[in-house]
Amino acid sequence: MTYEYIKAECVDSIGIITLNRPKILNALNLQLMNELVSELERMDQDPAIRVILLTGNDKAFAAGADINEMAEASAMEILKRDQFAVWDRISLISKPIIGAVSGFVLGGGCELMMNCDMIIASETTVIGQPEIKLGVMPGAGGTQRLTRAVGLNKAMEMLLTGEPISAKEAHRYGLVNRVVPVEAYYQEALKLAKQISEQAPLAVQVIKKSVHKADNLPLADALDYERNGFYLLMASEDRKEGMQAFLEKRKPRFSGK
Repeated sequence: MTYEYIKAECVDSIGIITLNRPKILNALNLQLMNELVSELERMDQDPAIRVILLTGNDKAFAAGADINEMAEASAMEILKRDQFAVWDRISLISKPIIGAVSGFVLGGGCELMMNCDMIIASETTVIGQPEIKLGVMPGAGGTQRLTRAVGLNKAMEMLLTGEPISAKEAHRYGLVNRVVPVEAYYQEALKLAKQISEQAPLAVQVIKKSVHKADNLPLADALDYERNGFYLLMASEDRKEGMQAFLEKRKPRFSGK
């Protein structure tokens, strides 16, 4: 596939998507989001790909929405555009998405980062939701995912002041998994992606879905969901291979079946 605002490639069993509007700090316009989600869905259906890595560049993962698309639009135009519908499709991706972020991760960029399942950040990363400074609010999950990630008080401070936090502070609040030097964040994310790509693909996908249920279901219902996933995986060929490899003291050869 040829895209204008993203780059896509596959390295071994890792699908890599790079946001590609560097002159305007990877501002997220509708076309970029449609290209991104289309490629995420394509990679999700590709049996050769087991993990997806999403990144930008050293200066910016994404500095926010493209304000040029919204500045002169009326409320009805924005409503009819339904620009957030495409975002909902990201949550349906079954394969794990690892974010490799650096520089500006603001507004829509922060919301996009929070759609990733794991995040490796460079030391230069600054993360925030500055929509309040434009007289608006997040619309792609910023008030909801940020609150779940950092807690009500910190989320309220970030959302109502619009002030960003550093990568180290984001790590302290559990918003990102690791913080590494800027020259290492992409390779660290790739290393994590490779480690996960070597696991049983069906188990990886069922675990991802089960973890996300933790935010949406009462504990008893979530535990039932987890157990059903366990029983389902017991019927897989990979479960047989994994256990046999353990007994034979060798590395398993998972097929995704």
